[in-house]
Amino acid sequence: MTKPYADREVWFLTGSQDLYGEETLRQVAEQSQAIARALDDADVVPSKVVWKPVLKDRDAIHRMALEANADPACIGVVAWMHTFSPAKMWIVGLDALRTPLLHLHTQANVELPWATIDFDFMNLNQAAHGDREFGYIQSRLGVARKTVVGHVSHPVVQAKVGAWVRAAAGWDAVRTLRLARFGDNMRNVAVTEGDKTEAELRFGVSVNTWGVNDLVAAVDAVQDAAVDALVAEYEELYDVVPELRAGGERHDSLRYGARQELALLDLLGSIGAMAFTTTFEDLGALRQLPGLAVQRLMAAGYGFGAEGDWKTAILVRAAKVMGAGLPGGASLMEDYTYDLTPGDEKILGAHMLEICPSLTTSRPSLQIHPLGIGGKEDPVRLVFDTDPGPGVVVAMSDLRERFRLVANVVEVVPADAELPHLPVARAVWKPQPDFATSAEAWLMAGAAHHTVLTTQVGLEVVEDFADIARTELLAIDAGTTSRGFAKELRWNQAWYRLAQGM
Repeated sequence: MTKPYADREVWFLTGSQDLYGEETLRQVAEQSQAIARALDDADVVPSKVVWKPVLKDRDAIHRMALEANADPACIGVVAWMHTFSPAKMWIVGLDALRTPLLHLHTQANVELPWATIDFDFMNLNQAAHGDREFGYIQSRLGVARKTVVGHVSHPVVQAKVGAWVRAAAGWDAVRTLRLARFGDNMRNVAVTEGDKTEAELRFGVSVNTWGVNDLVAAVDAVQDAAVDALVAEYEELYDVVPELRAGGERHDSLRYGARQELALLDLLGSIGAMAFTTTFEDLGALRQLPGLAVQRLMAAGYGFGAEGDWKTAILVRAAKVMGAGLPGGASLMEDYTYDLTPGDEKILGAHMLEICPSLTTSRPSLQIHPLGIGGKEDPVRLVFDTDPGPGVVVAMSDLRERFRLVANVVEVVPADAELPHLPVARAVWKPQPDFATSAEAWLMAGAAHHTVLTTQVGLEVVEDFADIARTELLAIDAGTTSRGFAKELRWNQAWYRLAQGM
């Protein structure tokens, strides 16, 4: 099975010391290689797991940390104290480590060989207290990490490691992300504003603006032959309405949508950007607000935020990377309107045009309809319903002294009836724990109205990403209560303000 992150590595680090002699250290190396192989062989662990020689002293640990930081292929390290590795040896290395860390609390054997246990066995298999020593020094230093407990052969352990690897891959993508804004954000909207300098400091993402006329020039430069080929691809993949097909009265609009897609791919490629934003209030000489082009670029893995919302574009890109190789998809989303039928409340999510077709396994319809804002020609877009199933809706807000992530676990459900007069892609979901509690918590948290909806990864991956990023996350799930959530908000307010000076 090809791993989704086949070009990325997680390094497996084993702690020990010279106290026990060469024979014990040989066994440590053999057994730690077996643990690393088990992780590498696990289908749910989506990157290579690379075993590194056993670490026995302060200088070797420090060098390994610096090497992990410097190697662009290394997205994280897994550490295991096979025997007793005195934690003072790890202080300088852990302090220098800038790569995501997972502490695996495991041991070589599943069952104890009760009848044959001797002190040689005890000296070799000391992770039960060796890892406690390691846990202490991580806490003493304030090291961000994920802790996973159990034997490496257990599916739940492998799944937790796999979730963390996905979060580490998302973090790696964000740390190196370039994001291009075409135009500013929508006028007078508060939540799409944000501190781009702080975002680069905290997340590593570089957010900059390119003139809409740069995109216009790229559209004008697209060759007809390339448009012909892309339109043929559209007709193969989608149910294209007759008026957009060759010979149809609106066929030129489809060709212009294809030009926008090709131009965006070329321009973003020249910038090195894997995320972007547009806004209907700043289109320059563009004839249409990009709809189809945005949908297809998201399906290809690009992050996108509407109305200049670069924070959501970051989340969409991260979700795309974290969900790589899994069924389902991820997309820009917006809570639009509610069905408030008592006991069966639902949220209808959509946007003007830009919902990613990765959210459906059905064959989308390629249509053209008027857009009542922007003052441009009618845009082309894909129309479909999101597949039912579990999902997570995530938003990012700028709270001045910090960024806040809010995540709501949801269940995407079919619409109660056909939507023949709603000419956009859409999703319908029921939020946990219930509609009223979810909406109240979302509003109390000041969470954004633009979100990413992912049906590929669950809440655990989002939590791991937030921990790696050292970013506040408020989760709304089956256990959420309004009273408890309000208390968490107050605690977090105090903690994060105090932590600025720590």
